[in-house]
Amino acid sequence: MTTVRTFIAIELDRELKAGLQCVQEGLRQQVAPRSVRWVRPDAIHLTLKFLGDTPSEKVGAVKDALARAAAQVSPFTFVASGLGCFPNTQRPRVLWLGLQDPAGALTRLRDAVEAQVAPLGFPTETRPFRPHLTLGRVQRHASKPEVIELGAVVFNATIGTIGEMAVTRVSYIRSDLQPGGSVYTTLAEAALAGS
Repeated sequence: MTTVRTFIAIELDRELKAGLQCVQEGLRQQVAPRSVRWVRPDAIHLTLKFLGDTPSEKVGAVKDALARAAAQVSPFTFVASGLGCFPNTQRPRVLWLGLQDPAGALTRLRDAVEAQVAPLGFPTETRPFRPHLTLGRVQRHASKPEVIELGAVVFNATIGTIGEMAVTRVSYIRSDLQPGGSVYTTLAEAALAGS
């Protein structure tokens, strides 16, 4: 049985990616060199559901499920602002930019995706949905003082609104792991209701 590594996400527009790059540059100047593996701005997206190794024969069914999920949510806009870390700034592992969606459309879209792919054998995520864009991951070899400093930089950073983006579609994406980082291929796009 052949499998492909896949996920469902919202792809970002050029303006937002440019904003993310500026944030990364600002942070890069404040933290120890090579303490963070930064995500290339062109590879950043808003993941709604990571499916992982997906049997090739299920790809068509996932595309159909995505179309059904997208049809349940109208187009909306989210705002990118605020900086944080997972799990927290005392023990940072992942640096992220937050997303504000006061109307809750992002959560509705994620919930619709979860409901549509669950019958295909993809377990429903139990952790609360925290919409974010991953900027970088702390390197394993980073020293304890470097990690503490990194957490402090994020904690003290005042990052306002980086941009906002209108969402009219959602994508089904294949991820191929390469030595230089993941290579993404969009397998399908589904339009939101009425867009």
